Amino acid sequence: MPLRPSLLAVLVAVVWGVNFVVIDLGLGDVPPTLFVALRFLVVLVPAVFLVPRPRARWRDVLLVGAFMSLGQFGLLYTALALGMPAGLASLVLQAQVGLTVLFAAPALREVPTRVQLVGVLVGAAGLVVVGVGRSASTPALAFVVTLAAAASWAVGNVVARRAGSRRDHGSTSRTQGSTSGDQGSASAGRGSSPRPGLEGLSMTVWSALVVPVPMLGLSLALDGPDAVGHALTHLTLAPVLSTLYTAWLASLVGYGIWNTLLARYPASAVVPFTMLVPPVGMLAAWLVLDEVPNAAEVVGGAVLLLGVATTTGVLGRRRPPGTAVVPGAGAPSVAVPSSLAAGPPSAPAPGRPDATATDGPTATRARSR
Repeated sequence: MPLRPSLLAVLVAVVWGVNFVVIDLGLGDVPPTLFVALRFLVVLVPAVFLVPRPRARWRDVLLVGAFMSLGQFGLLYTALALGMPAGLASLVLQAQVGLTVLFAAPALREVPTRVQLVGVLVGAAGLVVVGVGRSASTPALAFVVTLAAAASWAVGNVVARRAGSRRDHGSTSRTQGSTSGDQGSASAGRGSSPRPGLEGLSMTVWSALVVPVPMLGLSLALDGPDAVGHALTHLTLAPVLSTLYTAWLASLVGYGIWNTLLARYPASAVVPFTMLVPPVGMLAAWLVLDEVPNAAEVVGGAVLLLGVATTTGVLGRRRPPGTAVVPGAGAPSVAVPSSLAAGPPSAPAPGRPDATATDGPTATRARSR
């Protein structure tokens, strides 16, 4: 990916790394499933009344919410409540990297390059080192539940990417149809498309609709009405601040950026950045929770960073200068001039068509006219 989206991906990794510690601090007084319901209720209100509905199909929106939000965080919060250390959870959850690339290959026809595959394998090796060397005090059930959360996240990544590809394909088809008229109407059609950042935020907010009611119902069934009522009427500062951080920063900011990147770039180029989350999570857990990592966790974290460097092109062979990866509409990604993938569309310069408004065949036709 180009520099700007790569830096945004690193920012998301830092926010998500600290997120594990913030969740752990807030779980002391609130049942995990109720805590998830509160988090996504704050994500929804008032944003759902201010952010337009995403252009994706309702089925895709609900599936993203079911796997990336409901499944991932329902399982993760439960694992932390079962005794999974926050720092170790940030490592184990990165099993989703390999799972996402594995799921994306047949589902999206996004086959990783050889260098990317090597980087993912190196990162996975670091994860194995950490898993094998984990403390004996970590419950096996908590470890398995965290792996299940990773699988749910991986499916959500693929669904979000597929939804973005479908949306871009539909937008391209409509733009192609509009070019049969005059050039001015074609430019107007392209200019009316929502900005990618807004589309990513829309998916984050509206996909959260599937979370609060099921999680509240599950909490009532597992913990009982008395426990739920007591937790809601005796909220302390820790769960309140934790909910605000996880809802506003980790969900709205983090997943808003994340869904936008998945809609614009191949999953195999975006997802490996999450391997930066474990070192951040381990460091935060060390400083805040006194979770001192053992030798296996330190070595595994270093190997994970090596995998990130390899996968993102910091190590290994780079692509030819002046090219960048952009997604095709339901097809494998291709290399095109980086000017077409530098960021959100901008207003066209006077006297020429807007070559940056869309990627792919439509942009090519616009330039040729």
